[in-house]
Amino acid sequence: MNYRAIWAIYTSEMMRTGRTLAQSIVSPVISTALYFVVFGAAIGSRITDIDGVSYVAFIVPGLIMLTLLTQSVMNASFGIYFPRFIGTIYELLSAPVSFLEIVIGFVGAAASKSIILGLIILATSALFVPLHIAHPFWMIVFLLLTSITFSLLGFIIGIWADGFEKLQIIPLLIITPLTFLGGTFYSTSVLPPLWQKIALANPVVYLISGFRWSFYEISDVHIGVSVAMTLVFLAICLAITGWIFKTGYKLKN
Repeated sequence: MNYRAIWAIYTSEMMRTGRTLAQSIVSPVISTALYFVVFGAAIGSRITDIDGVSYVAFIVPGLIMLTLLTQSVMNASFGIYFPRFIGTIYELLSAPVSFLEIVIGFVGAAASKSIILGLIILATSALFVPLHIAHPFWMIVFLLLTSITFSLLGFIIGIWADGFEKLQIIPLLIITPLTFLGGTFYSTSVLPPLWQKIALANPVVYLISGFRWSFYEISDVHIGVSVAMTLVFLAICLAITGWIFKTGYKLKN
């Protein structure tokens, strides 16, 4: 394992975040604060507690997960797409660096950015509502699994996309709607029985449900199912990434 190569890719991507601090960190934090103002102050005052948890506190895990999913995908997709766009990816492919090391470097950097951002938003949330984390270990587990899984998904999107328009399609038209419909601002238990069953087809439901359980021990699905579904999605992303480098899909042509 070439650890120096991994570190070089990782630090290069992390330095890019430092150069775009306002876009990478400040903007998502401000957006989250606005969610608290709109949903917490304006709407939350009219909604009763959900399973004994105030509505403002209830949406905190969902907001963190919303940011984590979107930022993981965007960071990883742009991180690998930009070298393809300017042609430096071929220098990387011709260097004595394995495909695994390339993935670890890019995905590790994207996941690190998302985790840092998630922790910042968690600290920001404490300014609006008193937080209680019942299971810190499982909170960290879900942070890690989710950020790594969706960074891998973003890596796949960055290789698949052949233009900046395609780079935005899946995050904006698929991931963001699924996140909003996955219980970010509500519990799926309040839905009619038919829609509760339909909601289970949304993979984001399991992520948000498990993450919320780590805070308040309330969830829409069993915690074991949430962990299992997250691992399944991670395995799928790993398999697709392995196939891409094995076949050279959009890398060697």
